[in-house]
Amino acid sequence: MQHTYLRYECADAFSLSCSSGSTPSVPHSSSILAFLRSKGKSNSSNHPVLSLAGSQLIGYDLRRGEPLMKIGHREVLSGGVGTGRALNSGQIVCLDVSETNNRDNDVKVATGWVDGSVRVFSLDPKEMARFTSSGSSDDASQNGLVHSLLHGNSNFLGSSDEFACKEPLLLNGHGSSPVQFVVFDKNKGSVGRLASAGSDGVVILWDVVAETGLFRLLGHRGPVTGISFICPTGSSASGMDGLVTSGADGLVKVWDLNGQCCVQTLTGHRGSVGCLDCSILCPPGEASSNASDDIESKKKWRLVTGCEDGQVRVWSVEDLEAESTSEDKESADNDEVFRYVGSLQPPANFSSSSNEGIASVHFHHNGHYVGVCRANDRVIEIYAARSEVEAQKKRRRRLRRRREKQSVAANASEKGESKKRGLLDDPESDDEQDKAESKEDQLVELSPDMVKAMDEFEFRGTIRATHKIRGFAFTPVLERGGGIRVVVALATNALEVHSLPKPSKNAQVAVTSEKVSALDMYGHPTGIRSVSLSSEDSMACTVSKNVVKIWNVSSRSCLRSIAAASSGNASCYCLCAAFLPGNMHVVLGTREGHLLLIDVASGDIVYREENAHDGAIWSLDIRQPSPGQDTMSLVTGSADKTVKFFEVESQEGENSRHPMLVHARTLQMSDDVMCVRFSHSTDPTKRLVFVASLDSTIKVFFDDSLKFFL
Repeated sequence: MQHTYLRYECADAFSLSCSSGSTPSVPHSSSILAFLRSKGKSNSSNHPVLSLAGSQLIGYDLRRGEPLMKIGHREVLSGGVGTGRALNSGQIVCLDVSETNNRDNDVKVATGWVDGSVRVFSLDPKEMARFTSSGSSDDASQNGLVHSLLHGNSNFLGSSDEFACKEPLLLNGHGSSPVQFVVFDKNKGSVGRLASAGSDGVVILWDVVAETGLFRLLGHRGPVTGISFICPTGSSASGMDGLVTSGADGLVKVWDLNGQCCVQTLTGHRGSVGCLDCSILCPPGEASSNASDDIESKKKWRLVTGCEDGQVRVWSVEDLEAESTSEDKESADNDEVFRYVGSLQPPANFSSSSNEGIASVHFHHNGHYVGVCRANDRVIEIYAARSEVEAQKKRRRRLRRRREKQSVAANASEKGESKKRGLLDDPESDDEQDKAESKEDQLVELSPDMVKAMDEFEFRGTIRATHKIRGFAFTPVLERGGGIRVVVALATNALEVHSLPKPSKNAQVAVTSEKVSALDMYGHPTGIRSVSLSSEDSMACTVSKNVVKIWNVSSRSCLRSIAAASSGNASCYCLCAAFLPGNMHVVLGTREGHLLLIDVASGDIVYREENAHDGAIWSLDIRQPSPGQDTMSLVTGSADKTVKFFEVESQEGENSRHPMLVHARTLQMSDDVMCVRFSHSTDPTKRLVFVASLDSTIKVFFDDSLKFFL
């Protein structure tokens, strides 16, 4: 006999603005935010930012603070039936976006997944332009719900059926190892080349246009944490098509893609290298829109690596003959592509709330700035690139101070004078100690005559977020006046936009950022404790800690975001919720034992029944009115070992249109009550109450007499 069963599949997922970070099953990645950029877009507000949201990508309009599109995929079997797995059973770890310079003029979005697969989505620029238009997005048809099982017969994307049903390109090559980093080759002349790296230490080069893999690069003994394409034009690395990778084994490797081999290994990192970024150093004074090829060839490549020891090291890819003395030329290795030039150091008065390693390092798209963020920290350090004239001036000033210190020390030694030392003084001078620390850190001694990292970079300011930072990205376009904007992904499932203004010419103090906007309405900051649907399934209420959100189920948009508080404005921890009949009000049960009534239309708390229980209210349920009766009843189960019944009545006076709760009966139990439910019978004599307690028992009572059913 053949049995037929119903199988439910996840139609969509919402209430996730950005992934909260690394978990035991999902490794950390510094590439969790990216901007969708297409040709002809000059205004930064028209560039949506893509954020990881479980198994989907959410595109937000930063100017309006609303989601524009949702990118996901659906696995389909040969029979046309889904796999039955939850939509977020596979999670995205990293992403990257290509420019619209490929053959089909589509915007490619590459994603690395925890199951070891790489999926590349193709977005039509015309559809993107419709999403990023300045029109209102209140209508659900304005949101791009890609590959959603909900409302499958309706087309959310207008007449573009191909865009709504297009499946991504699937690339399998990492086995079951999570893909921790994906990056497109954005250098000139490169089309459709993608690099991916997994936790197995393997780097794979892909041809997205041909939909095939090119070759593998093996060399890391641990997970690969960062990738960057380089195309230096200096005389020491002329015509090189290169790739730089960083790994948890503490090594940074430089690969020659033409020869498919490693040409240099950068050592000296004391711990795992968590991130890297490589870009052309282009100070603001040297950038020009109509720069010639000669000026383009003189631009300097810089590699920045972030290590677990908290150091941000800078490596030069420029010609070694430009800044080396004759003695350095003899000792320099012509085969080396990179040269260590120092580390980025914040000011002495800068204090960080985290002593952990570097989590993210990113260059601005124009090469003017570089941002550094530490793990479990709320601060992003911003460094600005100096022009060549300013860098040489800083170098000469540093050398002059060094010569002055040496002359003072030489004069003191000739006169036989020595500095008096105390019992707590270090046996070495400050210069000797700094030299020893640098020698221990890098195992190399830098020439004092060369241009160091802090000669080329200056500390510009800090961006301080409200919570711990999981990742950040620079906006593609500068603000008016030369300021920059940074989008920050927080650990509280929210996005923030911060602005760092350009300092004045005579300013001697680093500037601080200002928070422009916060996208915290479309996600809960903590775990969701309860979900309740309205009687028509048109709205949903979700609660987490002290936040209550009302959602439109059809469009997955947040209608209300309410902070739960008692009469003294004290925060309340919500545990359960339910819609009252009519779907105009929501009743909440809190850990403090309070019952709150919320008006859905206004989002206000219209009634509070404080201290309804002496313990946490774990569960509540609404008794539907019987035929011919208008009275409604509410039952609550609490940790104080009681089950209480409340009648829903109308308030008096100005709030007559809002209900209130009146305590009617109390049922004493022998243990904490974890859940209570009414039966669906409409006959008052047959209606039952089910009570589940902490002793793993379920007791059944008659609703009218509260006697045992059995």
